[in-house]
This record gives sequence, structure tokens and C-alpha cells, in this order.
Amino acid sequence: MPGVVLAGVLFTAPASAESARILISIESATSVTEVARYRLTEYLQALGCKADILFDTKAPGLALAFLPGMPGNSSPILVAVNRGGQLPVPVLVTRGTAGVRHIRELQGRDLATVAGTDPLGASLPLAALQQQGVTPEPGQLYEAGDFSSALGLLLHNNTHAAVSELGFVTPLLAGNNLVVSWQGEPVKAAGWYRRAGWSRAAKACEQALARRQRSDDPQMFVIFPEWVNGFALPDSQTSEDSTQ
Repeated sequence: MPGVVLAGVLFTAPASAESARILISIESATSVTEVARYRLTEYLQALGCKADILFDTKAPGLALAFLPGMPGNSSPILVAVNRGGQLPVPVLVTRGTAGVRHIRELQGRDLATVAGTDPLGASLPLAALQQQGVTPEPGQLYEAGDFSSALGLLLHNNTHAAVSELGFVTPLLAGNNLVVSWQGEPVKAAGWYRRAGWSRAAKACEQALARRQRSDDPQMFVIFPEWVNGFALPDSQTSEDSTQ
């Protein structure tokens, strides 16, 4: 590091914000994280983001954190988007042969949900059922590890319905004789948040995250909920929603 000698004293220039390493944390959708951590670290590094990636969203000194839900009144710097590049839409899916005309008919039926804090995995669909007077008993809820597994429970006749996300499940409907029995409103259900350790060095990371999609590196995206296809600025979603 270059320095300057003044009156016999060496003054060393401080490290620039651009060269500093930052801490990034992810609330992961899986416990298998090492390959994804490596690939994400290498990708960010190639685009000028020098970051150490943790899976502890409460660690001190964090600059950025990915959370599957919207915490309190905080605003995300990047929102997670689905396959169509839009905000996610929670849905309940049933088999076409079941003839479910309304989700009220799921009273007393088994439902496949997804473990974790992603609101699309349980809380939003369960709230929609409750509004219709349907409250599944604990024994009627089958908690899967991811959205594919929840659909698998439905397809193997272990449940009568499964939670999902519209962009994720649409390509799978026709080939599996599935139908959407309930569709909610688009929601901001996951995103990246700035934390107390944020500095200008993190801007390069935000820009890099907004450029990557699941199809670019599926192994890297396994740490995010299955419906997450990429990340976008919140303003871009507001503009798109207002023109539709």
C-alpha cells in the first residue's frame, strides 16, 4: 500500500471503499449450501464485488442480506422475481381430475406446504383458505422441503392440493394434469436488504445480483426459493405493474 513520509513519519493511505470486502448473508432455502456459496462468491468477485457469504442473517457487520419474507417496514434494494420477471403470485394447485371448483371444497382435505419462512410456502395460501372458512388440522398439513416436493406429494395422491408460485408451476400444469384452484395477488415475498455494514463497495454486489438469473447458474440458485428466477429493482416492478 503506498505511503507518504512527512517529518519522519510514514502515513499509509486508507483502503478505498471499492477494495474492501463486505459481508453478505442469505437465509437459505436449503441446508446444502457450499457449492452455491462458492459459485456465488466467484461470480460476484468477477464483477468487482469482494464479499464473504454467510448463512446467518443476524451476524454483525452485514452489508446485504437476502430474506425470503418482507421484514417489518424495511424496503428491499432488490426484489426477487419469478420466471416471467414479475413479482411472485401465490397459488394453490389441485389435480384436474379432482374437480375442485372452489378452494372452499378443500375443507377437511390434505394440503402440501413448504417449510421455511417464505410466505408463498404456507402463510399466504393458508390465509386465503382461512378467509373461506377452511382451517386445515395439523394432521392435514404435509410440510415439504421445497416447491417441487410439495407438487410431488400432490401428484402421488398424498395430498389433495399443494402450494406453489404461478410462474414456477405454469409450465408444469398441462403435462401433469394440474390446475390452479386459487391465485393470489402479486407480492413482494423475498428480497435483498441493506444492513448496517453497507458501504459503497456493496453497490457492485447489488449490480451483479441484478444481472444473474437461475438459468445462468442453477447450482448457485439452489439456496434461494425455487420460484426465484432473479432479482430486480423495486421501482421497475412498480412501473411494470402500473402499465398492465
